[in-house]
Parts: sequence; C-alpha cells; structure tokens
Amino acid sequence: MSKETKPIVGISIGDLNGIGCEVILKALENPQILDLCTPVIFGSARILTFTSRIIGCEVKFHGIDTLDNIHPKRINVFNLWKEQPKIQFGKQDKKIGKYAISSLQAATQALKEDRIQALVTAPIDKWNIQSEEFSFPGHTDYLAKELGGESLMLLINNNLRVGLLTDHVPINEVDSYITPELIQHKVSLFAKSLIQDFGIRKPKIALLGLNPHSGDHGVIGNEEQDIISPALEQIRKEKNLLVFGPYAADSFFGSNTYTQFDGILACYHDQGLIPFKTLSFGSGVNFTAGLNRVRTSPDHGTAYDIAGKGEANPSSFLHAIFAAIDIYRKRQEYEDLNKNPLKEQNKKNIQKKNRKN
Repeated sequence: MSKETKPIVGISIGDLNGIGCEVILKALENPQILDLCTPVIFGSARILTFTSRIIGCEVKFHGIDTLDNIHPKRINVFNLWKEQPKIQFGKQDKKIGKYAISSLQAATQALKEDRIQALVTAPIDKWNIQSEEFSFPGHTDYLAKELGGESLMLLINNNLRVGLLTDHVPINEVDSYITPELIQHKVSLFAKSLIQDFGIRKPKIALLGLNPHSGDHGVIGNEEQDIISPALEQIRKEKNLLVFGPYAADSFFGSNTYTQFDGILACYHDQGLIPFKTLSFGSGVNFTAGLNRVRTSPDHGTAYDIAGKGEANPSSFLHAIFAAIDIYRKRQEYEDLNKNPLKEQNKKNIQKKNRKN
C-alpha cells in the first residue's frame, strides 16, 4: 500500500461484551497502522483502558472530546460518554447495545460530514441493538439508509470477492425476492464496484443458481430457466457486462471455478458466506459496496464464547482496516481519472518520458 495519502479511518467500537475492543486494540498494535492512516475510535478511552488491562494489550492512545483535535500521528479515541458501563464479557445486554449504536451513529455522522474518510465497524449483536430508535437488522441496512448510493454486501479476500443478491432474508422468502430487476440491479452495482473500488477495467462476474444443480433444467426448480438465465442474457446485451451463469453452487468453489472470475454473486446469505468463510476465515473482510462512502468490517461476529479471555484473533479486523484504506484510495484514483482523464494521461506520459531519460 502506498503512503501517498493518509486517510482518517473511523472505528466504531461494537458490542462491549464481545471481542470488538480486543480486536481493535490488537489490530492497532500493528506498526504499519500510523504510517497508512490516522485511526479514530468512537467510544471511550476508559473502556479501552479497561479492556487493555484485561487482555494484556499495551496500546497508547490520544483521548479527544472533539474531532477538531484529531492527532495525525496518534491513535485517537473520541470520547462519546463519561460513565463506565458495566462490562460482562460474553453476555447479551440491551444496555450495552445502546453504547454500540451510539458509537456507530457518531462514526456514521462523521463519515457523512467528511470528518473521516472511511469507517471500520467492530461486531455488534443484532438482538441487543434493537429499539424504537434503531430497528435495523445490522450495519448494512442502517448505513444504506444514512449514506448515499445503494448497498451491496461483499465479502473480500485478495482476489476472492463474493456478493449477495439477498442478504439478511429468511431462507423461505429468498425465491420471492429474486426478480430480473434485482439481478440486473445487483450485477450493475457489483460491476461498478469492481471497476472503481478494485481497479478492474472489465470485470468478469459469475452468478450462482438458486436451486441444487441450478435446477437441473427444471427438474428441481424453474427459477434458473424462467428468471436468472433470461436476466443474465439481457444484461449482456443491454449493458455489455461480462456476467455468466447460473452455476451449480455445490461444485463451484470446490472445483476452483471461482478463480476464473473477478466476482461471484450468490443468491442468498449462506450460499455465499459458507464457502467464503471456509476459504478465508480470519483474513476475510465485509465491504459494503455501492455506497458513497467506504465501510468495511471483519468477517466474524461478537464471539461471546471467547470475549475477555485475550484469545481473539485480530487478523480479520486488521485486514478490514487495510481494505478500507486501499478501497478509499482506489476510489479516489478512479474519481480523479474520470474528472480529467486527459490531464492524467499527460501526467503519465511525462512520467514515462522522464523514466526513459
């Protein structure tokens, strides 16, 4: 990763009874962090000090009460509350859920106001965050409402990128969501993200079938013949996108067919996430594509069973930070090129000429 730009990366603190604070602290021990970005944790310095003592982690941070005081060479903690919540590692607690949402809302507001350039969210508990003021199934749905654009959930790890046609939808309702319009919309969002966020000029996208064996020509379901295949044909003709399928999901990953594509679109949550996490657990990143701001998160949850024991692996959270930085820079490059492509080309020609001389 280049050091040309050093974005401010906001971090929401997640569920205080889970492993969120632990993986944040451990990830920020990485010596590369302050060279590549300026971290701002939205939460409480007291909470982080408490957690660091429990897990034996020594991270020095700079407490601030206003975003105007962000220090570019320190790990900043934006103090959102003064009280000390009662931490009970491994416990679901509605009161603790309120702190997680307070952190998320403050970080999102800072993102909307360009006070931070990217957001990395620590895991939350989808049950204890629910209230009259916050009734979203998770981060993605909330951010889709608050930020511009339309969201597409992507799981990424190097060249493996898995998107979802439907995300947090009950399995018995999935088929009712899959329409030609949804397929065209999600494929278009995916292709745009692969171009602007990952620098792939002409991305190849695969779509998995809904039914076993992709329906076996209608023997095990008709969605592939009646909905998916015609929609893909229309996309290829009208949008000139390289999209292929539907592929039988059971053999697609095991046969390494996935390596032939820049992105894979699954019909529903577990169809995409089970193979992705099998291949990438610990280094995978959840990226909310399609929005006008960059947001990533680790590929795991609150892990209540190991919370407070110092056993949490920070690798996925660290990858989430690095991914947020990379995607932000790629998007900036894409925007710059499209603002004045002639100027950028002239700049490249001059650099090329200078290298020859």
